[in-house]
Amino acid sequence: MDDAQRALAEAERVLRQNWREGEADGVPYAYSEPSPGRYPWQWYWDSCFAAIVNRRFEPDRSRAELESLLAAQRPDGFIGHTIFWGRPVSGFRRAFYNVATRTARQTESIQPPLLAWAWRIAVGDPAAEPRIGAQADWLLANRDLEGDGLLWIVQGDESGLDASPKFEPVWGRGSVGRAGFPFLVERNRRLGWDARRIRERGGPVLCETLVNTLWSLSLRSLGRESATPALVDRLWDEERGLFVDEAQPGGLRPAPITWPSLAPLALPDLPEAIGRRLVEEHLLNEREFLTPVAPPSVAVSEPSYEPGGGHGPIRRYWRGPTWINSAWMVWIGMRRLGYLEQAERLAAGVIGAVARSGLREYYDPRDGTGLGARDFAWSALVAELAAPTESDLPLQRVV
Repeated sequence: MDDAQRALAEAERVLRQNWREGEADGVPYAYSEPSPGRYPWQWYWDSCFAAIVNRRFEPDRSRAELESLLAAQRPDGFIGHTIFWGRPVSGFRRAFYNVATRTARQTESIQPPLLAWAWRIAVGDPAAEPRIGAQADWLLANRDLEGDGLLWIVQGDESGLDASPKFEPVWGRGSVGRAGFPFLVERNRRLGWDARRIRERGGPVLCETLVNTLWSLSLRSLGRESATPALVDRLWDEERGLFVDEAQPGGLRPAPITWPSLAPLALPDLPEAIGRRLVEEHLLNEREFLTPVAPPSVAVSEPSYEPGGGHGPIRRYWRGPTWINSAWMVWIGMRRLGYLEQAERLAAGVIGAVARSGLREYYDPRDGTGLGARDFAWSALVAELAAPTESDLPLQRVV
């Protein structure tokens, strides 16, 4: 069995092992637990990634997983970051989770909105499911603060990137993993996680690149107007050749170079010249993102770069290690732009890491050592690298 076959077998094993089914208050649910014991609940973007891969092994489970997100949807269209199907969040964790009450079924914060894109890949036409459109409508009504179709987040964990160093210039001690984060959660709780109210009270709120990349992919999947032109107009920094977030009020542009600056490579309508600059100036640059295994979450040149995950009070897992979802997204763009040899090398590094260490939460980008949680479900995305199909690129070019 070669490395690709081992990686595929590991992806299937973990997705089958981590599958959970049950009923809560008369509502049936089914989802892939992100990591047994460590992450017991249903996380929004974890489920989307797991559903994308499960179409290869258990297509019915792809639909059931995404249907479970929709089962938690409020009447106004909102779907939370985390859904507590089995049991509510404990009192201690409530200080860190964005819940309105102790018995809340889900958080009041969001995660990167890729549901429509995942549905398009794994299930079918998301426009045929009104609840997916209702979520998009909620996001536009509540998180598009400038009327240009881009979304704004109210704290770093809404991006899924949690402790990325790019959030520290924005939220300071209120960043994830810092001592002030529970106070930020409590402040946002008092303001109802309402992005407009938070901005009016001095913010900050952030127009973040990864969130809006996945948002644009979902809009296109729904057959709606793409957000890519607005993303380029607001966040593309021509001088740096990178996408750079914007905070309001004040217009701060965080300086740290992190993987999300390359995430728009996954956009099929990204201008080719921009895509080539991202690849040639940054992704294939040994001083930034070209490492033996796959792109690190923080550029090698950054002072905060800690490829082994680090230690201490600030959680370091978005400060250097490689995540398979990030590798997959840049790999999509590399293939689309014709960097096939480089994409194959990236894929081989990730596949080899999984073959040696199994599905881990993240990996050392220098040698592929597995780090963090074990049997981590979204790392099953290695299957997309190990066995790309002829249908992959058309799916990434949805109209």
